[in-house]
Amino acid sequence: MAIADDLKKTLTDPTPLYFAAGTADLAVQQAKKVPELIEQLRAEAPARIEAVKNTDPKAVQDAVTAKVAEVFGAIDPKKLGETAQDLALRGVGVAAEYAVRAKETYDKVAVHGEQAVRTWRGEVSEEIVDIAVVVEPEPEPVTAPEADAKPAAAAAPAPRKAATRKTPAKKAPVTADDAS
Repeated sequence: MAIADDLKKTLTDPTPLYFAAGTADLAVQQAKKVPELIEQLRAEAPARIEAVKNTDPKAVQDAVTAKVAEVFGAIDPKKLGETAQDLALRGVGVAAEYAVRAKETYDKVAVHGEQAVRTWRGEVSEEIVDIAVVVEPEPEPVTAPEADAKPAAAAAPAPRKAATRKTPAKKAPVTADDAS
């Protein structure tokens, strides 16, 4: 039954939908920044192009070759097995850390999406009402002294009969034969 319960919970959980709404809302926010970034790139483009034109390809190739030779020269075949094992263990730790971060980010985006959906629906004002209800104390019940208590039948006025309203009868339309 645990699998069935998990499936029911998964199917009724709105979090993935809120995550999608949050992602869409964040994407819209970032898209609004695009025109500003395009203008910035347009302003920087000539200087970057000029820097690439002035770069000597031979010097870049020599620098990369030297760096690659340095890295391969630093590798010790005897320690390679130990290093690989250490890297694998570190990789597992890093993967676990990233999984935790991913879950936290997922939850944050889902909360953002829930707020965005409420804003889109105009439900933000309902939260204010809910807060006001929590803040306001409950009214104290008013009790009457027992000596002045009257029987319920005597205290309550007699119920009124509902007035029945007569609807006027509809008149038949006047025809040419009736007019003469």
